[in-house]
Amino acid sequence: MTQPTVAVLRPDDNRIVEAVKYLRSLNVSPVPDPMLTIEPTGQSPWHADYCIFTSKTGVDLAAADGWEQRETIVCAVGDQTATALRNHGYSVGVVPSSFSSTGLVDELSADIDGKTIELARSAHGSNVLIEGLNAAGAVVHETHLYRLRRPETAGHSLSHAIDGELDGILFTSPKTVDHFFQIASEHDAVAALQHELEETVVGAIGGPTERAILENGGTIDVVPDTVNFIRLVEVTVDRIRGIQQ
Repeated sequence: MTQPTVAVLRPDDNRIVEAVKYLRSLNVSPVPDPMLTIEPTGQSPWHADYCIFTSKTGVDLAAADGWEQRETIVCAVGDQTATALRNHGYSVGVVPSSFSSTGLVDELSADIDGKTIELARSAHGSNVLIEGLNAAGAVVHETHLYRLRRPETAGHSLSHAIDGELDGILFTSPKTVDHFFQIASEHDAVAALQHELEETVVGAIGGPTERAILENGGTIDVVPDTVNFIRLVEVTVDRIRGIQQ
């Protein structure tokens, strides 16, 4: 069986290194193309009845800043976020079964009327979660722990995609999608990219990432049942190998 070639668009830190290592362990040829660089804001989460973390990055930054949980009920969006919290010594009270803003609101809505909620995340989150929590009676404060920038080196996987050299591509956040298609637009190659993605197995983590791909005119083949990069790789590679057989 031919060794699959898969582009991976993780942030330009140890996550891209670990992603490449894992893909190679599955006998996959990785095309690493970091689409995000993390820019901390220096802010720390406020203390509230509940604190919602939406990413491992946010957890790591809060821990590095010395944030203390105290009596706060911590909510983690996704298994990786929950694992990061526990690794830093925080207890996790809520992990919604559905990785979506509405899923988290549904999980909390019966208990948050009149409660304060701190939303600790990047500066690029949508207002859907805030609006849902407010509608459930909570008082919401948002702290931007970091911003997401596009690395100057980003985009070399685009030519592989347009030339039909990729068997798969892994999108791990809405921003990775937006940056990828921005680069295509800057090269006047969006139509060509959209065409080639129809022949490429496209994997996405979570509903927000899936929606970003569709909004940019791309196609979706794989969305894992958990918000977990390893699971995304597994189901995407399985789909590719199923096609190759």
